[in-house]
Amino acid sequence: MAVEDKIKELMSKREQARLGGGEKRIDAQHKKGKYTARERIELLLDDGSFEEFDMFVSHRTVDFGLDKQTYLSDGVVTGYGTIDGRLVYVFSQDFTVFGGSLSEMYAQKIVKVMDKAMKIGAPIIGINDSGGARIQEGVKSLGGYADIFQKNILASGVIPQISAVFGPCAGGAVYSPALTDFTLMTKGTSYMFVTGPKVVKTVTGEEVTTEELGGAQVHATKSGITHFVTEDEDEGLMLIRKLISYLPQNNMEDPPQKICSDPIDRLDDELNYIIPDNPNKPYDVKDIIASVVDNGEFLEVQRQFAPNIVIGFTTFNGNSVGIVANQPNYLAGVLDINASRKAARFVRFCDAFNIPIVTLVDVPGFLPGTTQEYGGIIIHGAKLLFAYGEATVPKITIILRKAYGGAYDVMSSKHLRGDINYAWPGSEIAVMGPKGAIEVLYAHELKSFSDEEEKAKFISEKEEEYKAKFANPYVAAKYGYIDDVIEPRNTRFRIIRALQMLATKKDVNPPKKHSNLPL
Repeated sequence: MAVEDKIKELMSKREQARLGGGEKRIDAQHKKGKYTARERIELLLDDGSFEEFDMFVSHRTVDFGLDKQTYLSDGVVTGYGTIDGRLVYVFSQDFTVFGGSLSEMYAQKIVKVMDKAMKIGAPIIGINDSGGARIQEGVKSLGGYADIFQKNILASGVIPQISAVFGPCAGGAVYSPALTDFTLMTKGTSYMFVTGPKVVKTVTGEEVTTEELGGAQVHATKSGITHFVTEDEDEGLMLIRKLISYLPQNNMEDPPQKICSDPIDRLDDELNYIIPDNPNKPYDVKDIIASVVDNGEFLEVQRQFAPNIVIGFTTFNGNSVGIVANQPNYLAGVLDINASRKAARFVRFCDAFNIPIVTLVDVPGFLPGTTQEYGGIIIHGAKLLFAYGEATVPKITIILRKAYGGAYDVMSSKHLRGDINYAWPGSEIAVMGPKGAIEVLYAHELKSFSDEEEKAKFISEKEEEYKAKFANPYVAAKYGYIDDVIEPRNTRFRIIRALQMLATKKDVNPPKKHSNLPL
């Protein structure tokens, strides 16, 4: 065969591979409002940067007539490229080939690209759109899933792992996204569940739709499994590019430095008056975040889950930072099971990837009640406590208003190796609020009152005494638990100066195989 003919054969095979399952299936994919596997990669990566691996791989199964159905690439596209010039590895499942079902060779392709990502030290992005295991391959497809899970586990904390779910993700397939750092879903076209509606009805008798069982909104609001929900795939792919911009390539590197046009010493006088005079009145902590970060830019994570705590990425003077903030606008910013889980995982991610953590505190305590206690608030609250105590990255804490009880300890206090702990002048740091404290401290005296008016007067006086003692940050500052009391409008400048000072911080934990996080 002449060289020209061999090159024609190569070009023909490449064209065949790029067609996936064929034009009809590609059209069907587009009609659902979904892109093909390769279209997604092209939109995600910088123009012309994608280099593909294993284009000519095909399955090795002969049972159930599969020997007569072979498709080059075998249902998944893998390779590498760049996002804003930075290297990333990617795999994209192709629903047009056997419904994106996973086979032995398909799994090997994913494992290979994950191995390369870990060896080189670059993020791995997985785009999921699959009907699950390829039934015709039996245990080989199940083994393939486990091989991928093992790589997810080994890569955890070594390279950033991001999962986009742009179609079905069911059964064993759900565990790979669950093992990764961030998961993204699209409204109306993606879903995740361990068992589908038919199995649920057979086993429990419960009737539920696919969307109700595992749609994007369900996982954004109820389970917290997905970190981002987007209107469509275009928005999802752009959001991944944005997320990557805040992250380092691997655990041995620092996040990229961005050019900052926002003055370091910019003051915002409104911050001096943003906290209401009434301690029970809410305000939106996101207004404070927007005021102090670079150009008001904040990428919130898990926005719809446990909104009583706010987490996300931003920059201060161009440097990536993770923000954790109690949200007084929802449940008074109280810590509950979901908020503790949400913040703990985020703190651990930031710590794993050398991203400093800024914590904004306004917390009245942990949510009381049997639902929380029976649900394990003790163990879940301990996760957040553990995460902060274990973290060795720079940690800056600002107490905005309230820091009561054990929640004061948990929210990156000085006692959990907080590096710089500031407080605003009106902040309160105490075991509990005035009303509850008086009921405990003066329980005996309160029983002796027969006149309700006299009792109310006594309570009012004692509450004022208590407020005078604890409704300010100076008692904590006296013991060195607060490094400084700062003017609110100067918060941005003080955070940036602290981050600059902490840039070369070194902190280590005792040698161990790994910690036993309270799961």
